[in-house]
Amino acid sequence: MVLESSNGGPHNVKLDQKPEVEPPRPLTLEILTLIKDAQQQHGLRHGDYQRYRGYCSRRISRLRKVLKIPQGDRRHFKKRDVTESHILNPKADERFLQIPLMLAERCWGYAMQLRQEANTEPRKKFHLVQKLRKACVYALQLDELCKYERCDPRTQLESQAYLAWIHGSLQFELQLWLQATENFKKAQVIYEKLASTLKEDEQLPYKQRVEEIAPSLRYCSYNIGDDKAVDLLELRSQGILETFDALVSQTKEKTVAVLHEVDWFNLKISVRIERVRLFLVSIEGLDDSLKHAENNQARIKILENILIDLRDVISLVRESARTDKQDELLLTYLKSIRIERTSQRNLLLIQQTKRPQDSFRLLDINIQQTNEQSQSECIKNNAAAESYYNDQLNAYKALRSYYMGKTHAAARRWREAAILFDSVSQSIKSLKTTGYGSELSELLKIMKDNYETDIATAQANYVLDQQEDQAINLPQKVFKSKKPLIDRLDEFREEPQLLSKNPNLVVLPPNMEPIPAKPLFYDLALNQVEFPDLTEKLEGQPKVKQGAGISGFVKGLWGWGKK
Repeated sequence: MVLESSNGGPHNVKLDQKPEVEPPRPLTLEILTLIKDAQQQHGLRHGDYQRYRGYCSRRISRLRKVLKIPQGDRRHFKKRDVTESHILNPKADERFLQIPLMLAERCWGYAMQLRQEANTEPRKKFHLVQKLRKACVYALQLDELCKYERCDPRTQLESQAYLAWIHGSLQFELQLWLQATENFKKAQVIYEKLASTLKEDEQLPYKQRVEEIAPSLRYCSYNIGDDKAVDLLELRSQGILETFDALVSQTKEKTVAVLHEVDWFNLKISVRIERVRLFLVSIEGLDDSLKHAENNQARIKILENILIDLRDVISLVRESARTDKQDELLLTYLKSIRIERTSQRNLLLIQQTKRPQDSFRLLDINIQQTNEQSQSECIKNNAAAESYYNDQLNAYKALRSYYMGKTHAAARRWREAAILFDSVSQSIKSLKTTGYGSELSELLKIMKDNYETDIATAQANYVLDQQEDQAINLPQKVFKSKKPLIDRLDEFREEPQLLSKNPNLVVLPPNMEPIPAKPLFYDLALNQVEFPDLTEKLEGQPKVKQGAGISGFVKGLWGWGKK
């Protein structure tokens, strides 16, 4: 098309030419980081799933309002999901993907709340499974939206891992162990790969999720049939097995020969109560579980769960022992297990604590319990039991003296510390080299390696303190002076009077002293002084004629005087 320009010449205009359109911005949604931050800030730090579920509902409502995807009005409801058109819109952003994510999180949070309540209300287990199924539907919807090219590869991987984790959680509750294992492993691999590609400060949520998946994987492996891949006691400490009954049922299924008799210090103890038998079978691998635990805190958790179960078992045997005297020995045996495991837990706490005064208090508890057990009537004349408990008591007492010495040393009471460390050196000579548990052996080794240094340090500091005290207590010549301190500042003498209530520092009030007059006084007085007229005494000045006065007036009146 040709148009005529303003100056009369032709002007070509191309009407079919279109402006260049910029490609839409890719969508990025850090799913795991987003939900972890939301969980920590809205209740899950304290296990409050109801609060987190409420937050998810409010978040969904705000997103729908801002993104203009309402589901009807106040009177009518019309379901509207996030679809392909929303994602492919050039003006779309990541918040469209957050809607199905928050829907899935709300259902998952509700399911976890029902899981807590299902301990007392078993019927809620069915509602829990229903909510997890619904969470899987929303997670699948999120994964389908993230498959479009508009989303970057990281978002696609995170959605796949989230979908696999949600499906694994559902199959875990349905006891579909093989399918749950496959989904958990898929999620674990994706999160490990994502963590390896990110910066160090961004890896923490992904590593935490990998650690959270590991216990569930081991439990699935155990139920599939791989006994070596799992430790029931460790799983229970991590919350997978919530009650002793679940632990007993798992152990009972795998144990054909149930324990009927226990050999303890050459004493044969018959076990006739089935609950006690199952408990003794369940703790057979306790020491191995403690060795494989990640840290001392995990070991303490395992021991505390065992002590809770042991309390119920002991109360059951105590009731039976009232009617049957044969169970008295079994009761003593169970009490010895409780004392041994309590002492083991206290030793683990000693390894964690940093204050020596807390350590010797825990050792006091161990000494008291062990002493009471050694005086039990059932084993009073048993040589093997007597030797065992005496060795334990000697070790605990040596450790108690050592930590008490460290407490005195921390308070700079060097004399008491030196005496206690010296008693430790005497006790070490009588201790056995073997026959202790791993925790006790480790503490004894630390004590043997350090007590000589502690003795030398305490003795050296005590000698130094004694020398300082002697130097302070030397007799000094008392100096007294009537001259105040202000008049002898150039002299240094130790005068006790200066430290008394009436020191001689300065004379008050000060003595009166004459001072020179200030010239400024005369300058002010000069303004009021009238000097005499001395002009007649000046040379060359005419003499001023004085008035005749009254006598001259009389002479002039009567004609007297000179003309």
